Amino acid sequence: MTETSRTSTTPASAPGARAPLRARAEILSNQVESGANRRLVVRVPDWPGSGPGQFLMLSPGALSAVSRTDPLLPRPMAIYRERAGSGSSEVEVLYKVSGRGTSLLAEAEPGQLLSVVGPLGCGFSELASGARAILVGGGTGIASLYGLAAAALGRGARVSVLLGARSAGELMAEADFCELGVDLQVATEDGSGGHRGLVTELLEALLDGESGAPPTVFACGPTPMMRRCAEIAEARSLSCVVSLENRMACGFGVCLGCAVPVAAGGYGLVCREGPVFDAGDVVWEGLP
Repeated sequence: MTETSRTSTTPASAPGARAPLRARAEILSNQVESGANRRLVVRVPDWPGSGPGQFLMLSPGALSAVSRTDPLLPRPMAIYRERAGSGSSEVEVLYKVSGRGTSLLAEAEPGQLLSVVGPLGCGFSELASGARAILVGGGTGIASLYGLAAAALGRGARVSVLLGARSAGELMAEADFCELGVDLQVATEDGSGGHRGLVTELLEALLDGESGAPPTVFACGPTPMMRRCAEIAEARSLSCVVSLENRMACGFGVCLGCAVPVAAGGYGLVCREGPVFDAGDVVWEGLP
């Protein structure tokens, strides 16, 4: 059984965006991807559809697993991909088990229900036909880039994807990106897969060999990785767009837990003004 309702939490910075859905979603599968990585698929009734880079808030485990008096908060998860159906959609997320909330989520079984709020946030802008895009993903940040890669290819953009992880066993979704047919390179810090070293080293090497129209760099992953991507792009006078992964409790601008210092002064909220930002708008020194 599922329940749905519309919230009034459409991000203020996304004119014309449809209001997010608050629903009880049925778990269809919750499988081990590799190591501590998991792949979760839920059936969401009346799902309005999402754009690349948007996210949702998931309850920490099945609704029956956490007491209503428990202060454990929902978890923001990138929408990896979705498949529309008649009256409902299958929504897929990738996550890593790293604490109590995600441990409870990993224990959830098919047929159980999760609380879902989404889609939330302002995602990536559309790429023009013929545009050149280089996508750099690290850790769980890889999940934010699949939709962008698929959409960019569909619009005739030239896409390269660089994926990084500490080891091959921690790498997410490599096979899915291969199936898209993108130019794909992998880096692992321990050398167990692809280039031995950091994914940002692959970015530098790729940019050094570029010719033609200037590429745009898109990055999502650990803060040091994104900051380094921004520095590499800036040194070459290239645009860099990042998707931040700040912690948050609500997802629509009430808790203020995801505030990030911005170059214009003050703070921006990752959940409403992001998670996607121009890298030059972020005060990297102010991020944890």
